[in-house]
Amino acid sequence: MPDRARRIPEATVARLPVYLRSLAELLDEKESTVSSERLAEMAGVNAAKVRKDLSYLGSYGTRGVGYDVEYLLFQMSRELGLTHDWPVVIMGAGNLGQALANYGGFTERGFPVAALIDADPDKVGRQYHGVQVHHVDELPRLAEEKGIAIGIIATPASAAQAVADQLLEAGIRSILNFAPAVITVPPEASLRKVDLALELQILSFYQQHAPDPAR
Repeated sequence: MPDRARRIPEATVARLPVYLRSLAELLDEKESTVSSERLAEMAGVNAAKVRKDLSYLGSYGTRGVGYDVEYLLFQMSRELGLTHDWPVVIMGAGNLGQALANYGGFTERGFPVAALIDADPDKVGRQYHGVQVHHVDELPRLAEEKGIAIGIIATPASAAQAVADQLLEAGIRSILNFAPAVITVPPEASLRKVDLALELQILSFYQQHAPDPAR
């Protein structure tokens, strides 16, 4: 990983996709410039934070004018590595894996699904939503042939760590974990977790404490 990438705080990196989505909306609306205040409002943060985050990209805007939307969108896409595709493999061809394979947003955003992987011989060889299921033993070959950069774990929790290890052994160092399990990876790997149950529990909190509209 380049030194520059290491200097950008993780919290800033997490906000860049939010800014990117806002900039794409502005471009669709034919807006050519945007102020830090407007971008902050769209992203749900304060303007000072926006200016600080964008300064890590070397973008400081013009006083009284703001930021050039198209150029900032390009800058941000380049920093996020979105100027080319990153092929993805989905580990687990169950209901969740099939649903993820059917999600067109991955390809639209530069993450084409290259393959589904499963250990079940009854699923190997099938196609779900145009994506073929391969046996897990084929993972190293597929990773090399298709240039797979990211692995998505969509297996039961009990298999998640073993699957993460298989991805790492195949040279895939970026992992998105949907399984409800804590897994460990070496420092050189990148791991992100999507915990749907946790998000529902957070929503439950707000639901529990929401004002009663009848009062």
